[in-house]
Amino acid sequence: MNRHILTITLNPTVDFATTAPEVVPGPKLRCTEPMIDPGGGGINVARAIQMLGGQATALIAIGGATGAHLLQLLTQEGIATVAFQGPGETRQSISVTDARNGEQYRFVMPGPSWAEHDLPRALRSVDQATGDGTFVVLSGSQPPGVAKDFPSILAAHVSTRQARLIVDTSGPALFHLAKGPHKTLHVLRMDGEEGEELAGRPLQTPEDTAKFARELVDAGVARMVIVARGADGSVLSSAEGSWHSVGPEVPVVSKVGAGDSFVGAFTLALAREEPLGDCLRFGVAAASAAVMTEATRLCDRAITEKILSDCVLTEL
Repeated sequence: MNRHILTITLNPTVDFATTAPEVVPGPKLRCTEPMIDPGGGGINVARAIQMLGGQATALIAIGGATGAHLLQLLTQEGIATVAFQGPGETRQSISVTDARNGEQYRFVMPGPSWAEHDLPRALRSVDQATGDGTFVVLSGSQPPGVAKDFPSILAAHVSTRQARLIVDTSGPALFHLAKGPHKTLHVLRMDGEEGEELAGRPLQTPEDTAKFARELVDAGVARMVIVARGADGSVLSSAEGSWHSVGPEVPVVSKVGAGDSFVGAFTLALAREEPLGDCLRFGVAAASAAVMTEATRLCDRAITEKILSDCVLTEL
């Protein structure tokens, strides 16, 4: 059974990716023709789900000519969208790769500031787009002006539809979520550095990470907690147990979109009601596939499926 998946992106972007012979200060840097992709956490999650053979609807805030361009890019990719008017002009971001050494420079704009009256419009759009049992994914940075408790506010809104909220966030929003119990938060994901900051201690081994994740689950922060460990895969803890999955060593071309690819694959597997360990393995495989592709091309389905067989799952 495949349940409906809705991704939310309040701060989307149009991503430009290009290469320069070298990146140095002073002279004009003659770049290659840019690759242009729709971007932002929730949008990339929806794109990854589609690449992996699933379907998701991307709910996005748009503004100005860049917002219109973003919608055009999503239409070209066949992504179902629900758009509402956000403040200001949709942002742009750019990544430049130095051809000499392969190092990548990522310039990420903050996006337009939101006022207090902008948030109710977003929540009405979420209410209208959320059906019974929908998996709702909030991923990526929140716009300037949006309060750190927005994920908690969102959880209350989707709870009336018995929707399952999956949050992949960072900074103040993550720390606010980790402070107390949330009955409607289904999955909370973070990276290893954020996990160590929250834990107040090093998480040197998968077992250390699983113990910290279980502490959050036991405290009622979320039903499942996932902590990414970079090249060492990811750890998931829930009331059912804890698992660690790590993929094979792969060539790293670009790390852009690896986390979103993980969330997309994991959510798709959850929607298909696969066992939690298999959901974790699928997420790790998609993240590994994403780092093998250029710029924001995310996870190739064939590569993901090939890597999946080499992803090791260990119960902790």
